[in-house]
Amino acid sequence: MSTKSALDAEGLAASVREFLREHDPLATDRLEFLRARFDAGLAWVYYPEGHGGLGLDPALQPEIDALFAAAGAPDNRPELNFIGLNLAAPTILRFGTTEQKQRWLRPLWTGEELWCQLFSEPGAGSDLANVGTSAKADGDGWVVNGQKVWTSLAHQADWAILVARTDPAQPKHKGLSYFICGMHDPGVDVRPLRQITGESEFNEVYLDDVPIAGDQLLGELGQGWAVANHTLMNERVAIGAGTIPRENGTIGALARTWRSRPELRRPGLHDQVLRFWVEAEAARLTAERLRQQQAAGLPGPEGSGAKLTYSRLNQQISSFELELLGAEGLRYTDYTARRPVIVADYAEESAGWRFLRAKGNSIEGGTSDIMRNIIAERVLGLPAEARADKDIPWKDLPR
Repeated sequence: MSTKSALDAEGLAASVREFLREHDPLATDRLEFLRARFDAGLAWVYYPEGHGGLGLDPALQPEIDALFAAAGAPDNRPELNFIGLNLAAPTILRFGTTEQKQRWLRPLWTGEELWCQLFSEPGAGSDLANVGTSAKADGDGWVVNGQKVWTSLAHQADWAILVARTDPAQPKHKGLSYFICGMHDPGVDVRPLRQITGESEFNEVYLDDVPIAGDQLLGELGQGWAVANHTLMNERVAIGAGTIPRENGTIGALARTWRSRPELRRPGLHDQVLRFWVEAEAARLTAERLRQQQAAGLPGPEGSGAKLTYSRLNQQISSFELELLGAEGLRYTDYTARRPVIVADYAEESAGWRFLRAKGNSIEGGTSDIMRNIIAERVLGLPAEARADKDIPWKDLPR
């Protein structure tokens, strides 16, 4: 840590102690405490002043969170608002007006308002630029019609980040705009999609003449592709950071099983466990560096590598865990239809659940094939794939 960072850390720690003296976490209403923490700039300390932060080094955030946790302070339950905190907030910060930041960032961070993501469609998943959901001008606002799929936790959300087509006469990448959509507005219909695990963590969402106010356009009209890419880069870093902290997720579950169940340790398996542990630790350290880059507002295409590694490791480790457990690992007894209200913690679920749920890791947040294309083109600088549809008006493309 540099001398300047050390001084910042010392001053910040003093600010936290002063804040805790003025706002006793054990005697203050939870929501009142969180709002005061945001207003003091101690929410995201790396965000600008007035928007929950103090404009400091992102590396200081874990230290501040630890000080609050040690004092018994309530957190903002990040497991309930993964999309809001990791995708919507940095996008609003980067592209939002002052009024939009003031309107949405504070209740987003405190957890008063939960968010989801309306991007993918039945005909536009990996090829997101092909979205057909329309947003047509209506007075000072827009009216939206279309269908979105794979929308995690839409049944809990108050707001959504939405990509829609505002100009079908433009090529597909140029005719998109980015909106904030109210999930409780008339015309929004959320329907569960049942997964291989039995639960309905995500949904399909039908939008039927949904009104969007004029001040809910994020970025400029027609800038949707650029804004969406910023969101997606943040998403891939956030997903790739699933190995944080050390021994989190599938590798943590495997390590605990290996240590606590000596009867399962067959010859030749120890080296494989060690290889997985080393790979997961390397991925964790890489993801931590990318998280700091993301916090500084600079998520890059490198996040695709972290996301790709996370998906591969989750699938390989969960498969190995099932082999280790033998017949015991094949038992999966809870296939009841249920609606989770949080993003599941892999470490708290059964081995069978981890194995089944990991199959989706190479699809969600961008397929592994798309991640490889991004790495090839934007990280390694290899020639892009030939695309015949990039300059044709979207309305003229075959569908």
